[in-house]
Amino acid sequence: MSVNLGKINLPTVPKSLPTMEIEFKPPTARIPGYTPMVIPPSDLEAPEGVETETKEEAPAAPSVQLPVLDIQMPLPTAEVVATATYAAVAAVATTTLATPFFDQIKKKLQKFIQGKIDKWKENKKRKESSENLKK
Repeated sequence: MSVNLGKINLPTVPKSLPTMEIEFKPPTARIPGYTPMVIPPSDLEAPEGVETETKEEAPAAPSVQLPVLDIQMPLPTAEVVATATYAAVAAVATTTLATPFFDQIKKKLQKFIQGKIDKWKENKKRKESSENLKK
């Protein structure tokens, strides 16, 4: 179809396709880096008026002197004793509470296995007696 503009007939042009947009991301690079290690010079001294810090020493581990053997024996700290006590109490409590359950299971299992053994022995005796009767 064409459009009449006076004396010039122009053809109609179909609609153009939408333009494509390309998303451009500039490249990135990971540059290796490190934290520089600062080593002070060997002749470094504190400036005037600065007092040196005193470090508190940890208390010595408690120990017991055994007079007969002349041995100094170290004692564990309170944290170690507390941890060992909790572990021991938990183990004894668990064993005490679990023993009846395991005894019941053990009795039932022994009864079941003994029944199977008795049945096997009985079947063996029957076979032997039937073989003796055939002879």
